[in-house]
Amino acid sequence: MNDPLVKSKVPMHSASPASPQAIAADLIALLVAVTAGDPRVLTIQDQNALPSGPFELAHRSLQSGLRAWVERQTGLPLGYVEQLYTFADRDRTGAADQRVISISYLGLTREQAGSNQYETSWRSWYDYFPWEDHRLGTPMMEKTLRSGLAAWIAAAPDRTARNNRRQRAARLFGLDDHIWNEELVLQRYELMYEARLIPEALRGDGPPASTAASVPGDPMILDHRRILATGIARLRAKIKYRPVVFELMPETFTLLQLQRCVEALAGKLVHKPNFRRLIEQQELVEDTGETSQETGGRPAKLFRFRRAVLAERAIAGTKLPVSGT
Repeated sequence: MNDPLVKSKVPMHSASPASPQAIAADLIALLVAVTAGDPRVLTIQDQNALPSGPFELAHRSLQSGLRAWVERQTGLPLGYVEQLYTFADRDRTGAADQRVISISYLGLTREQAGSNQYETSWRSWYDYFPWEDHRLGTPMMEKTLRSGLAAWIAAAPDRTARNNRRQRAARLFGLDDHIWNEELVLQRYELMYEARLIPEALRGDGPPASTAASVPGDPMILDHRRILATGIARLRAKIKYRPVVFELMPETFTLLQLQRCVEALAGKLVHKPNFRRLIEQQELVEDTGETSQETGGRPAKLFRFRRAVLAERAIAGTKLPVSGT
């Protein structure tokens, strides 16, 4: 059995012949589904890693290579896929003699069980980023987060640095009258890494943490949680100008199901009348003439996505209206 995390290595020599360095190139898949109002990602290795595999010379392209081994490892056919980001930081693995370059892809799909020998599982992305879910108001763990941020601010070497840290934390985390911006997922994660408030920051030989790194949120191997943060930020921004949310919906759906999907991705509530008005104005959906009996109340109309709209005009997508309660 091939290890899904095996890397393809190409030897590369530095300026000194005595110090060869290997470059490892791999592809990482961030596969997202929304199930019962919960944004979920496909994981491997006891739910602490994203699926990854090598780019092989036999692959026609990076994306075809990704599709090949993801479908082989997980048994899941890939639908919508786009390149996310290339990660090539020198210290990604902590190994001085190896440089790992990872090309990540974001894929949108429907959740289903894998059908092969690899152990895969779907996890809510809020298990890894609980501070990003504001659908029910301020997350319960914010008190712990504020305490950690306060300790990081107080540990700054001088007043100017303390003010800079305070302003940065307030802007990113919506403190001191700043508005919460759901798109700043990666910047928040990087600040928490810098402040040593998360386990990943404690893996090296840096100075001891000012706190016990007790901010809730499951860690992942290497920098996979940073890759996940990048994907969440990309998707939260993209649903505002492209109708990619429909890639996560079943063939037919109610408008409430569509709204709940958008809210799950954004981590915030949307104003129901504004949301429905926006969907109707953009002519994104069409009535199927059927109803759903699964709402628990009155039968709800079933709609489908008007894919023809993609060819008709450039559309604004499912923008997030003013949040409501």
